[in-house]
Amino acid sequence: MSPAPVIIAIDGRSGAGKTTLAIELAARLREHHKVSLFHLEDIYPGWNGLAAGIERYASTVLAPLHRGAPAEWVSWDWNAHYDGDVRTTQPAEIVLVEGVGAGAEAARPYLAAVIWADSPEPDRRNRALARDGESYEPYWDQWAAQEHEWLSGDDVPARADVRVLNLADGAAPAEVLQALQYLPALSPALLPELAARHGLQLRAERIDAAPDPARLFESLFGRSAKAVWLDSSMDACGNEAAERSRFSILADDGGPFGQSVRHSSGRTHISVGNASVRTEGPFFRWLDGVWGRRALRGPEGYPCEFTLGWLGYLGYELKRETGGSDVTAETPDACLLFAGRAVVLDQVERTAWLLALDTADAGDWLAAARSAVVQAAGRQTAAAGGSAVGPSAPGHAPLDFAARDSEAAYKSKITEAQHQIAEGNTYEVCLTTALTAELPAAALDPWRSYLALRGRNPAPFASYLRFGDLTVASTSPERFLRIAADGGMRAEPIKGTRHRDADPERDALLRHELESSPKDRAENIMIVDLLRNDLSHFAVPGSVSVSRLCAIESYATVHQMVSTIDARLRPGMPRAEAVAACFPAGSMTGAPKVSTMAILDRLEGAPRGVYSGAIGYFSLNGATDLAVAIRTLVRTEQAGGGAGLSLGVGGAITADSSPQEEYEEIRTKAFGVLSALGAEFPPG
Repeated sequence: MSPAPVIIAIDGRSGAGKTTLAIELAARLREHHKVSLFHLEDIYPGWNGLAAGIERYASTVLAPLHRGAPAEWVSWDWNAHYDGDVRTTQPAEIVLVEGVGAGAEAARPYLAAVIWADSPEPDRRNRALARDGESYEPYWDQWAAQEHEWLSGDDVPARADVRVLNLADGAAPAEVLQALQYLPALSPALLPELAARHGLQLRAERIDAAPDPARLFESLFGRSAKAVWLDSSMDACGNEAAERSRFSILADDGGPFGQSVRHSSGRTHISVGNASVRTEGPFFRWLDGVWGRRALRGPEGYPCEFTLGWLGYLGYELKRETGGSDVTAETPDACLLFAGRAVVLDQVERTAWLLALDTADAGDWLAAARSAVVQAAGRQTAAAGGSAVGPSAPGHAPLDFAARDSEAAYKSKITEAQHQIAEGNTYEVCLTTALTAELPAAALDPWRSYLALRGRNPAPFASYLRFGDLTVASTSPERFLRIAADGGMRAEPIKGTRHRDADPERDALLRHELESSPKDRAENIMIVDLLRNDLSHFAVPGSVSVSRLCAIESYATVHQMVSTIDARLRPGMPRAEAVAACFPAGSMTGAPKVSTMAILDRLEGAPRGVYSGAIGYFSLNGATDLAVAIRTLVRTEQAGGGAGLSLGVGGAITADSSPQEEYEEIRTKAFGVLSALGAEFPPG
């Protein structure tokens, strides 16, 4: 008896292209495996035999193959309309079975994976009749009725591990093969295919030009449903945040390697072109499987740590995996795209780097990107924010935001937080609330709004994320965590805020007031201690140090108190777990982290979503650089055609906090975003 094979079903309605998909997928798998292919049309007992065929297939084909034994089964003679000869299907390393009902309930106990192929009904009929028109056409309606009856009681599409929209353009086999590699049950069988991920080659070009980043993003990715702009919109010269303001990254999920992922409440959905795959389990465990090993090095002379990889956000509710309670958010807990090509802008050297994984179309993309960079550089102007598009009025009616907590309610929560501190349950509580608005979908252009935001409030970690029905526009000044390719780690928490003043003397006094404030220094130092502990879990002993304590940095609308903690990652440590050990940012929870998060759940009474999470990249060289998701506007498309906006705000509460001052602080933090939108903080 042979070892039990890995059995993969390819299911779908008639004419969805299952046979062609199975044959081409088998051809690709045969590069590394022995593959057997079984067609269900050989076993159905006639045009009215779907249900009986599924029963025969499960009992006489799958059951023995699953044991590693040959399967002997009775074929159907479609010309004689009666049972035909007895055939044998030998077990192989991988067995592909295709046909209507391949993933049926009776079959699933024997299957390692189910693929469901979708296709528009007119296309399906045309395909099926083009192949078997003479024999099939009189029975099309009869067979379709059986399919409908079967699927009404056995929702295979909903239970499938992989779904693919098969457009008959030749892309489906490669997309399905990539999707299958994410299924844990198939990992042992697909080791050669998984190993190919580490054989990637990078093509890179340096262009001595300083293109307008907004025009460049619009030119290259303006029509992409999923695209990311990690935007160092602050001037990289002459300010305290220069090191954090050097590089901008522009990318989408296009090209042969392009993928995207959404994770919600323990379920991960990965999209690969027109294919999608669903897996269960913790997000950080999934992230460890796709990132953290040095699969690609940067080109010679390239100064940035990003060498293509995953970009997007991690939402606050991922705290369920790091000691926090399980809270369900309205937005996904994580949204990332995989960029197999990107443009990286260097503000210091005034250069643009084009990066692309080596594929058949890489040369065409590099040529198009090169042309776009040259054109955007030619149209660069001295407009504010470094963008020829420039900051502008949002072009919409005034937005009316509503506060989740009234002034009285928020102050009451501050008092309760101070009670928890007095009881010894916490030392510091980073209490947050949210401002929300609902509007017609066309009333606010998210792209123009982001340009207004970056023009009014430039920041070293600004970002614009577009994930279909979800858009994130952030002007964050705060680094959450950086892990360099060589293992250097850095966190730069912000705690302590004062607003800017148009009068230079008054502005200088506000900056000095923050710098000398015992309360703000205490808040900051408590978070520094928390992060020193977080980093120490994966750091080389003795490598954790504080290189900057309670320094003041000034931005367009606020002064901030910032500290820097450095460490070195222990060799061989899983990098995704090192990120998880620090997540969520201590500056957004308080200390001690786990018990304070539980207090916050009770006080806030609502999920935070994207806000308080992290935005950034996970690079193929093992590097990551993540910002704290603050000063962040989240826009979601709603079922009725409208859109919802959300802006999170908050501040650290200590024993000596003044409720009135804390309330004024959240107004100050919201000002930069609200003013760019032509909105005001809601009264009361």
